[in-house]
Amino acid sequence: MRKQLLWVIALPLLSGGCIAKTAWDVATLPVKAAGQAVDWTTTSQEESDRNYGRKMRKQEAEEARRLREEEKRRKREERDD
Repeated sequence: MRKQLLWVIALPLLSGGCIAKTAWDVATLPVKAAGQAVDWTTTSQEESDRNYGRKMRKQEAEEARRLREEEKRRKREERDD
């Protein structure tokens, strides 16, 4: 009986609070999971700006390519005339 009592008394000291931390982690897990789900389903302003900038750069590059091709076509037509 005395050995069991010593273990019960010594257990919190030996565990270093990890039982309390584990209980806290388990209690806060649903909140963290819900927050992560919201992060995955929404787009932040920074992501939106980055995506818009990427879209605009791609569009500008496409326009520049079309202008170069048009200029080449015009020069070829002038040369052929």
